[in-house]
Amino acid sequence: MNKTELIDHIANKADISKAAAGRSLDAVISAVKATLKKGGSVTLVGFGTFAVTARAARVGRNPRTGEAIKIKKAKVPKFRPGKALKDAVN
Repeated sequence: MNKTELIDHIANKADISKAAAGRSLDAVISAVKATLKKGGSVTLVGFGTFAVTARAARVGRNPRTGEAIKIKKAKVPKFRPGKALKDAVN
C-alpha cells in the first residue's frame, strides 16, 4: 500500500474527503517526525512505538575494493510493534 492508497482507505473508513484524509495523514507523520527529532518516542497503544536509537561509529568495508572505511555514529528511527499488531498479523 502506498500513501495514495492509504489516504483513500482513511477517507473511506472515516467518511471524510480525500483532501481531509491527506491533511490528517500528513499531520500525523509531521508530529511523529518532530517528536523523534527531539529525541522522544511516540507510542500508539495496540499499534506500536516509534523511537530513536543511537548507532555507534564503526569500521566497515567498501564492497567494491575491500578497503576499510569509517562509518560515523548516527541516530536511527526504530519501530517496535505492539501486541495487538503482532496478534493481528499472526
